[in-house]
Amino acid sequence: MGTMAFFAGLLLFVMGMGKWQETGSPWWLAGSLAFLLLLIVAALTSRGGGSKG
Repeated sequence: MGTMAFFAGLLLFVMGMGKWQETGSPWWLAGSLAFLLLLIVAALTSRGGGSKG
């Protein structure tokens, strides 16, 4: 995952949290937190996943 993709994902997370603040819907909160978790997992796994051959 590149740096631009990571920051774009963070922007989407912040936008989702703003939508949650606006609507008060627990679905926006759950979706935003789930997306953040997936973003962190993708960032950590792609960081050390290079082939050394």
